Amino acid sequence: MLYESVAMNPSADLVNKLWRLCALLRKDGVTYQQYVTELTYLLFLKMASEQKDESRIPEQYRWGALKSASETDVLQRYKQALIDLGDGTKIADRSIVAIFQNAATIVREPANLRKLIDAIDGLHWFSDERDAFGDAYEGLLQKMAEETKRGAGQYFTPRALIEVMVRLMKPEPGEVIQDPAAGTGGFLISANSYMKEKTDDYFELSPKQQAFQLREALRGIENVPDTFRLLLMNLHLHAIDPDNLDLADTLSPRGSEAKFKNADLILTNPPFGPAGGPPTRDDLTITDRVASYQLPFVEHCIRALKLGGRAAVVVPDNVLFDDGRGKELRRRLMSWCNLHTILRLPTGIFYAQGVKTNVLFFTRSTEEAPMEDATKEVWIYDARSGAPPYGKTNPFRVSDLEAFVQAFGEDPNGASPRADQDESGRFRRFTRSEIAARGDNLDIIWLKDTSAEAEDGLETPEDIAAAIEGHLKTALEEIAALMAELEGDAVDVELPEAAE
Repeated sequence: MLYESVAMNPSADLVNKLWRLCALLRKDGVTYQQYVTELTYLLFLKMASEQKDESRIPEQYRWGALKSASETDVLQRYKQALIDLGDGTKIADRSIVAIFQNAATIVREPANLRKLIDAIDGLHWFSDERDAFGDAYEGLLQKMAEETKRGAGQYFTPRALIEVMVRLMKPEPGEVIQDPAAGTGGFLISANSYMKEKTDDYFELSPKQQAFQLREALRGIENVPDTFRLLLMNLHLHAIDPDNLDLADTLSPRGSEAKFKNADLILTNPPFGPAGGPPTRDDLTITDRVASYQLPFVEHCIRALKLGGRAAVVVPDNVLFDDGRGKELRRRLMSWCNLHTILRLPTGIFYAQGVKTNVLFFTRSTEEAPMEDATKEVWIYDARSGAPPYGKTNPFRVSDLEAFVQAFGEDPNGASPRADQDESGRFRRFTRSEIAARGDNLDIIWLKDTSAEAEDGLETPEDIAAAIEGHLKTALEEIAALMAELEGDAVDVELPEAAE
């Protein structure tokens, strides 16, 4: 995720200090990825101490015990803590066990661990009103992306975008809210915070309603074990029960289980690129032979919504214009759902250079199989053309989308009064018949894009090479999709590794 300036966002200062601690472990041969993973165990224990929520952690493994341990004892105590906290026979709390399951330290020198604990303990921690743990972790991922020139491996959604999407979709207590690509829980945490703010921290709700909010309302799937661990940590620190979170592949049969159907609201940023094979679910009938993530995830969202449910989904540009299965999927989307709004996002707001994305806002029809298209018109807001280049020196902020928020209106289903701004403006209306005349291509551009590409400011050979690698991977993915369409089956393309 990207961050405001240090003056406006104290988490940026914290992240910088945490990142500098990496030097303590570099002499142990620790990689950046290993360091970030290691740090999350310590951060979780520290955050539990800060929030005075250590009752589910045995006293000998709490932050205070680690902090007071001698240098000769601290490493052995820490190793034993990681083992025992992940042992269901020793720890009664299932969420703690799930968080620390198979956890292990790569620290070899007790002195280094002692310095790391002391340094973390000496940092100034910011208000828990924000998603402190998520901010710290994802800020470290951003640092790792900048340091390694290769990106962090996953496109975590900028917090500013999460906030805007949640604000527009207006989650309500009593609704089932799902993220089928949950990551570290940014959308779920933000939706939970939004609802708590509207209900005096849920105190306005009955005990039964409160229990639903904390145990059943939020549901998610994450397929990467290390990220799933962080998701559990994040929700635990927000007092949310993890029972409706699964470590699984959404495109496998697990994603079609009952608890991931009939969602009132879906908020998600699915993975992009090749999936390593087509979905293994029987219900994804349109994208069943597509060996990439984005199209099957969109079909999942369409099918997982209850009748009348709504969604806001981040997708790459190719979802708007791909032929074959892509076109068939768009037709299904506009038939079963009211695709009322598309937001064309600026480039440079994700880790990878040149990633071009959009947000689809749609509402499932109240009919199981509508006799005619549920979409009558699509409104497109172009926040990309003429936008400034975003990146390390110019982070993406909520204020950058304020004009879009105003144009979108108050109704989460896109029914607020709207005004077409004509060819000189950013917000345009296109009827379903106009879109059909374009071959159902939704990649509609009317403004001249005078913005600089995100990589125009790159200077070092490593940065330029990383940008070239990103474009090559994108090109190969598009070739693979084309081959799959031509051959009538999925084709896997092995992507080359860039030289370090």
